[in-house]
Amino acid sequence: MRDLAGTLSVIAIAAVALLTLAVGVFGLRISRTTSDFYVASRTVGPTVNAAAISGEYLSAASFLGVAGLIAARGPDMLWYPVGWTAGYLVLLLFVAAPLRRSRAYTVPDFAEFRLESSAARSTSSVLVVLIAVFYLVPQLRGAGLTVQILTGAPSWVGAGIVGVVVLVNVAAGGMRSITLVQAVQYWIKLVALVLPLAVILVLRSGGVHGAIHRIHAADWGSDWAPGGHSLYLTYSLIAATFLGTMGLPHVVVRYYTNNDGRTARRTTVVVIALLSAFYVLPPVYAGLARGYLHGSGNTDTIILGLPSAVLGGQLGDVLTAVLAAGAFAAFLSTSSGLVVSVAGVVGQDVLGRRIDAVPAFRMAAMLATVGALVLTAASSGLSVAHAVELAFAVSASTFCPLLLLGIWWRGLTGPGAIAGLVAGGGLSVAAVVAASVGATATGFLGDVLAQPALCTVPVAFVVMVGVSLATARHRPEHVARTLVRLHTPEAIQVDRGGFRARGSME
Repeated sequence: MRDLAGTLSVIAIAAVALLTLAVGVFGLRISRTTSDFYVASRTVGPTVNAAAISGEYLSAASFLGVAGLIAARGPDMLWYPVGWTAGYLVLLLFVAAPLRRSRAYTVPDFAEFRLESSAARSTSSVLVVLIAVFYLVPQLRGAGLTVQILTGAPSWVGAGIVGVVVLVNVAAGGMRSITLVQAVQYWIKLVALVLPLAVILVLRSGGVHGAIHRIHAADWGSDWAPGGHSLYLTYSLIAATFLGTMGLPHVVVRYYTNNDGRTARRTTVVVIALLSAFYVLPPVYAGLARGYLHGSGNTDTIILGLPSAVLGGQLGDVLTAVLAAGAFAAFLSTSSGLVVSVAGVVGQDVLGRRIDAVPAFRMAAMLATVGALVLTAASSGLSVAHAVELAFAVSASTFCPLLLLGIWWRGLTGPGAIAGLVAGGGLSVAAVVAASVGATATGFLGDVLAQPALCTVPVAFVVMVGVSLATARHRPEHVARTLVRLHTPEAIQVDRGGFRARGSME
């Protein structure tokens, strides 16, 4: 990048970081109780919560990776935004309201509440940390890569900036601060994509019709599956993205900030609308990049190079800085949600047994951030979008069957759930580790390692059901009462002092 573009990008990144800290400081002023830190006192309305969920969900993979993959590999990559949005439809239909009625703050809370098993809770806690780390590392890596491309600084600089800003906000105000920050950052990301695209369409592409003509004229050949297993890869990607959303720890924890199941459903509807509005934009960027850049360059940075390639001059530099601001907002918002989710679990289940809740939360946030920075420095060159998709695969192979069977099947037992979590989690985590260290395989095995969900999700379901049937005598004592609570609207519930989750915050 030229000096002007780098300077403007630094200014834009600094502005986003300062705005994030300013909003976080405001949240600190109103975060006074343990409930504020962990669940924002369950007072977040559907619209604000939907914007916050969208803000943390639209990660580096959404802002940079999707456009780059579509530009480089063709329209088969459209399954990424489709799957990431449709995952909330599955969440809306089957999980959102019952999960909120469980009064569980985290997935481990739900596991203990539904299965009445501390072992299931411990197993779930380990998986929450793993999924969050798998998701957090590509955010930090994307931040480092973005700053390196725009300014020439070492990659650790961008990752370090994100880590420091996130840690300050999370440790200072907890969920209350992060909710406000993420809601604001959704709109920053949306504007950061809309503005450069509008300028490019008006000044260089002959408007919408000219852009469509250029996109149609581009070569859209796909190298999605040169080995001949495109059908498997496509369906495995669909399984990971459609089913993985409901188990992502930073998504699940946000639903507890709603007041009841009804507002949880309303939140999900608004989330689907906000994500749909956002995901219209990356494919358009990909089409323009295919026409102007011919899909060249690193897939994670194609979108950043488009304004300069199309417009050039100072205007191109300014628009590049705008995109840099949006990308950095994506890194910050998603990383914040992931650190909050890990801090909640580690703070409750590990540190909270020795020190008070708020100090435990802050210490856990610090450990999560520092650990993720270390792993980022040691990780391989896996693309951001694919790294995030692998985290979805682990979530789909573990918490998806736990939540669906736990909510809708009374026969699920603690041993069955643990066996399924270990089977699905073990296989999918092995695939992620193999991809992260650059291990490869030929033929169909290589495709399974690249996209494991279509194999690991059925394994998890089958093991959970099979072991539960074999251990029917271990069915939870209060399962009937539990299912009544999950499926009865709050307005007509009568609590008779039944089992409560450890982290219910009620």
